[in-house]
Amino acid sequence: MLSRTSTKCARAVHPPWRRLLATETVTQTPSTAPTPPPRSKKSLRPHISTAIILNRSPIITRTPTLFEQAYYAYQARLRRALHNPFPYDFYFKQGTLLETRFNIEERKRERLAFGPGFLEKEDVSEEKRAADIAAVEQLALQEGEGEELMPRTRPENIEGDVKSLDRRGKRNLYLLLHASDDGKDIWRFPQGDVEKGQFLHQAAQKDLYAECGDLMDTWIVGKAPVGVYKPPQPIGASQETAERVVFFFKGHIMAGQVKPESGNIKDFAWLTKEEIETRLEGNYWDAVKDILSDY
Repeated sequence: MLSRTSTKCARAVHPPWRRLLATETVTQTPSTAPTPPPRSKKSLRPHISTAIILNRSPIITRTPTLFEQAYYAYQARLRRALHNPFPYDFYFKQGTLLETRFNIEERKRERLAFGPGFLEKEDVSEEKRAADIAAVEQLALQEGEGEELMPRTRPENIEGDVKSLDRRGKRNLYLLLHASDDGKDIWRFPQGDVEKGQFLHQAAQKDLYAECGDLMDTWIVGKAPVGVYKPPQPIGASQETAERVVFFFKGHIMAGQVKPESGNIKDFAWLTKEEIETRLEGNYWDAVKDILSDY
């Protein structure tokens, strides 16, 4: 039997509030123990390809709109109304054919700017005016002037020749290939795979020559891609199939023409942005539409 003194000592050594801090150890059986998460498989490297958006820049200026034509005509009238008269008597000898030609051309410019009612009637006879005009035209022929300019509309535009680089001279054209890839006929840009240890822009240039021949004078704009495209995985593909990634590079052509070298290339065409949209697949078009010029 413990004495009262020994009980007080036991309480002093183990106070009651210490019991509240005690934790209970729960022994888990193997059936209830949490299982470790499965290890993730090593991700496959993507299959990288490069493609070139080869551009033929406009070769003629575009036709101004009606608003632009009215604005330029108004500015021309302002400049002509405010400019100082040209001292033609200082530059041309009086009575010479050069002075006559300048006066005839100046009256044409005044009539074009302000209308036929603005000019005063010339104090010359009709025979003298006809003789002056004939002499000026003869002088222009002798100096090689007055040659007829080539039309802005080419026959290729009317005939629909999409292989000509002369079509749509005031628009940006892009090279599109009709290829047979994986047993499927599609329209796409010149494209190829990247070899080990090869830079992307070098692979793009190599693939362009491999598919389109080396009869073109082209150059790649920069070493960085201008866009990227990830084709959707085919239906039924396993998770172990590597993802395909296509990097787009911008290029320009100065001369030459396409001569397909690869057996899977069936046709080619130089097309505008609107024409390209009708030939590309939806996902492919969404990847390149912001890279192409609207005009």
